[in-house]
Amino acid sequence: MANLDGVITKSERDAISGPLSALRVRTITTADLRDALWRGYEDFKAQPSHLAFIALIYPIAGVLLAQLTVSYNIFPLLFPLLGGFALLGPFAAIGLYEISRRRELGMNSSWAHAFAVLRSRSIGTIAALGAMLTGLFLAWLLVAWLLYRWLLGGAPVTSISGFLTEVLTTANGWTLIIIGNAAGALFAITAFTLTVISFPLVLDRHVDVATAIRTSVAAVEANPRVMMIWGLIVTGLLVLGCLPVLVGLVLVMPILGHATWHLYRKLVEK
Repeated sequence: MANLDGVITKSERDAISGPLSALRVRTITTADLRDALWRGYEDFKAQPSHLAFIALIYPIAGVLLAQLTVSYNIFPLLFPLLGGFALLGPFAAIGLYEISRRRELGMNSSWAHAFAVLRSRSIGTIAALGAMLTGLFLAWLLVAWLLYRWLLGGAPVTSISGFLTEVLTTANGWTLIIIGNAAGALFAITAFTLTVISFPLVLDRHVDVATAIRTSVAAVEANPRVMMIWGLIVTGLLVLGCLPVLVGLVLVMPILGHATWHLYRKLVEK
């Protein structure tokens, strides 16, 4: 019912059509995770050349960050930089989601179309979600630096071997490892919960930031065990991809990106 001015209020609109946050999510199983990974691999096989090209952006950026760390003699931030860089993964993979979307619809999925997201009507929402992840990334770096200053005094480090000796052979060093990893896990869980399907959802349905985040959170709440396993799978594959100087991410990133698209399809009802 409209008010005297003929304007429908938000509560009345929600009562008629339901709030924007009410996108329905499904309950999935570990079999769905395997299928999503397989479909992601199939997408990668179908267009490996341009997917590898897109995925190169991620490892190259990681190497540059590591080099910047060494150049400016801030070794204590090397691990937080490399570990926290994974927080930006969902945003970095946005072009891969678009390729999967186009391939699913039988459209041209050449590498040039990965940048079609720049012309998407949801580019503002995508940028806002990306800014949120960037904020989490910077907040994590600040926390990591403050922990280092608190526990190890922030003394200048002249070599990475000297830094590792200080961290691995002192009580404060091990305290830094334990508290730092716990803090990093909290940041990772937060980013995962808020954005595990947010970017594909925005790209596909053109919803707003609040709806995307609420739907992502709802998907995690509806499938806590399965989504925890998915988070561990993502973490494990990213670690494996980082081992050969981040080069493995050229394969890991596109496969995970496409798998995330297919996971979104399984989690959110059409």
